[in-house]
Amino acid sequence: MILTSAMALYWPEWLLPLNQGSVMVLILAFIMLCMGLTLTFDDFRRIARMPKAIAVGFVAQYSIMPLLSWGIAYALNLPPDFAVGLILVGCCPGGTASNLVTYIAKADVALSVVMTVCSTMAAIILTPLLTQLFAGALVPVDTWMLFKQTLQVVIIPVILGVLLNRWAPQLVQRIMPIAPLLSVLGVCMVCAAVFAANAESILNHGSQLILAAALLHGGGFLLGYYFAHIVGYQSQSARTISIEVGMQNSGLAIVLAKQTFPLLPLAPVVGAVSAVMHSLLGSLLAVLWRARLPQQQTSTAEVPEIQS
Repeated sequence: MILTSAMALYWPEWLLPLNQGSVMVLILAFIMLCMGLTLTFDDFRRIARMPKAIAVGFVAQYSIMPLLSWGIAYALNLPPDFAVGLILVGCCPGGTASNLVTYIAKADVALSVVMTVCSTMAAIILTPLLTQLFAGALVPVDTWMLFKQTLQVVIIPVILGVLLNRWAPQLVQRIMPIAPLLSVLGVCMVCAAVFAANAESILNHGSQLILAAALLHGGGFLLGYYFAHIVGYQSQSARTISIEVGMQNSGLAIVLAKQTFPLLPLAPVVGAVSAVMHSLLGSLLAVLWRARLPQQQTSTAEVPEIQS
């Protein structure tokens, strides 16, 4: 992510062809298709087995991040382009990278996967409505356009991936070894294309964008963790909810900003900076938690939960 972003800033001409709207939509749709390929109908049945944890994560996802993004945008007095971009990031569902970060942190991967699926499916309704609620005072928000774009690049590819996994398992087995790598490269390319198209603006406003993204995602990790603790979750589940809240689907925010707010050309930039920031913060947090795990396992209070 860092490498492709740096290349985009200093050699933008290499990546400008990727900045076409249709190309970015296709890349994001492919990323979401790869997510769908990892899912089975059993993943959806898990919702019935862990409803409270999923509900806690769901509420945290769609309350903490939208409110936090709105508060940061106003506190930093961000220009409309950046404010709308930040709010859109906050109103998006959890990112698929959260599942990998959860695995690195030795948290509850199954819970992370189901939470990502639930927040992604709900995004078709909640992302347009929350964006309208928090960004509507700044600029006109075409809620119907946001709805259509979310349906196009998120829900349809995910459902297609689940169906392929069900009806063409041999094909999926051939694709799966390289699908995660292609998804990561896809996100990197989407972000790099935005960096390349707006290299001068990013270099001029880089500190402001980095601060806003760091506050949003750092606050999401922190508040998500303590929110889980307040409602009674410890260790693995609290870490999982924290990661799920703090890591957003920034690729979706980029595409939605580009398609829905054409008069705000810098709005997608926030999504690109966000993707780099939550990847770095999430990875660092996962490594720190993983390093602390052996000491925590010696505590008798922690052993039953880890074993469960």
